[in-house]
Amino acid sequence: MIQRVLARRYELQELIGGGGMADVYKAHDKLLDRAVAVKILHQQYANDAEFVEKFRREATGAAKLAHPNIVNIYDVGEEDGSQYIVMEYVSGPTLKEVIQQKGQLEPFEAVRIAREIASALESAHRNNLVHCDIKPHNILVMPDGHVKVTDFGIARAVSASTMTYSGSVMGSVHYFSPEQAKGTAITTKSDVYSLGVVLYEMLTGRLPYDGETPISIALKHLQEEPVPVRQLQPSIPPVLEAIVQKAMSKDPLTRPSSTELYDDLNQAKGMLAERNAGEGAAAQDPFATRVIPRITPEMMANQPEAAPQPRQKREYYQPEMPYVEEKETSIFKSKKFIAVLVGILMMGFFVGSFLSFGKFWSSAEVDVPDVVGKSSVVAQQMLEDKNLRVKLVESNDDSVPAGQVISQYPEAGARVKEQRLVTITISKGGEELTMPDLKSMSRSNAEEKLKKMGLKVGAVFEENAKEPAGTVINQDPRSGSKITKGQSVDITVSLGEKKKDLTVQNYAGLSVESAKSNLEANGLSLGGVTEEASSKPKGTVIGQSPAAGSTVTEGGSVSLVISSGRAAEPEKQPSAPTESPATAKQKTDASKLTIKLE
Repeated sequence: MIQRVLARRYELQELIGGGGMADVYKAHDKLLDRAVAVKILHQQYANDAEFVEKFRREATGAAKLAHPNIVNIYDVGEEDGSQYIVMEYVSGPTLKEVIQQKGQLEPFEAVRIAREIASALESAHRNNLVHCDIKPHNILVMPDGHVKVTDFGIARAVSASTMTYSGSVMGSVHYFSPEQAKGTAITTKSDVYSLGVVLYEMLTGRLPYDGETPISIALKHLQEEPVPVRQLQPSIPPVLEAIVQKAMSKDPLTRPSSTELYDDLNQAKGMLAERNAGEGAAAQDPFATRVIPRITPEMMANQPEAAPQPRQKREYYQPEMPYVEEKETSIFKSKKFIAVLVGILMMGFFVGSFLSFGKFWSSAEVDVPDVVGKSSVVAQQMLEDKNLRVKLVESNDDSVPAGQVISQYPEAGARVKEQRLVTITISKGGEELTMPDLKSMSRSNAEEKLKKMGLKVGAVFEENAKEPAGTVINQDPRSGSKITKGQSVDITVSLGEKKKDLTVQNYAGLSVESAKSNLEANGLSLGGVTEEASSKPKGTVIGQSPAAGSTVTEGGSVSLVISSGRAAEPEKQPSAPTESPATAKQKTDASKLTIKLE
């Protein structure tokens, strides 16, 4: 293939990569004088007309994407039976090679890269394009450290093909989602799961699941929870562990969207940047928390001993009279009791004030950050970074997704002392309900039932089915599953059985009864019947609507015109009106006058 020129334009220069689906060549675009990458499909794909059609359709859709973190697609073509795609050339290594070289990435770098991938996915998902094969091998690292995602649309075409190409699916078994493992519908949430796996690998240097066979790995995606990243690397911030766990949730409904994941990563990136800056400042702060060596006996021996302070001798008044001593002792005990009681009350007041308002002895004050709408983990981390303590309270709320902050006290922007207790209310989502069975119900009854339960009607689909028209034939979520109040429910309604198109026969000359029987036998019905005068026998069909040879839908009707049995009478010509004598005389005189003039 080297030095071969495709489309009289792309000269192949060297093989730079390849896999189970295609080979990738660096090429020179002779028209625009630039380097490009040309991916040529293996022959087993190029010979499959169905796959080629999907490949071209998906690649054309991917070519519409314009994003700084997505490899641009320039051209799609075919030459001598070879299907190829021309893409932007990126000279850097893949993310997989970077991970293998470094072992693991620093949290800040891992978050920055994951954030760029999430941004690329957000753009693609907004254009109804799912990647289906997010993995470090498909992430190219540019010389400036930024990344670009490649193979958009191509992987989708492979996933949509028949299981003849199961080898391509198994090649990414370490990164694909549980729904891909089961072979069920793939959505944008599948890409989010795969990005969660990539972030896991960047932070820890290892994959969450591994095994001897592809099947054993796929089963782990379905059945096992991965080892938490902080258990493998305790230095990883808790907020990143929470992001990974949420992205790798086995239920697509509980995973964030690519937009939500981008927002979480963006917040985490800002927090890590602040922390890194704070660590740099702490090195110059004499009061900063530091790691110091353990104090040894030798170190203590070298320190000068402090001179002991003389203990002051206390003098007590000794009463001379016994009864005075008893009285004084009683009063002393009473005062001591009151003092202890007052001390306890003051201590309780002090502790309560400390818990509520922070350090009395500290003059340091901070602004309470705005955490409403943030996830509970991110909110807690933001508050703790400001030296504030956090109290979590849970509450049901239909309008706020589960795990997000509904409200906070003190409010955002309030100026408080360090260690002030901030109470944040976390949404548990709507009230948990059991999804009812809507099948076989009419659409109106199903919508009414959902409304009474505090649920919303989502998308309404229509399909032809054997059930009567207007009957609910499917629902999502399924009946018996747990849902939350305020959640949307999609339903599918029957349009009835699909009707066939029929050709209307010619019923001229038949009786009404014969025509009616013929119509019913062919899935049609008799419409209106009208009479017209005709020389044909009475009751005989002399006309019809629609006309013979027309196409009508099964169940339609045909109207007939029948003879009344009486021939139509010929129309009489109107007779000339009788002229009066005076008029006749005038015409005669006019005629004579004309003759004279001639």
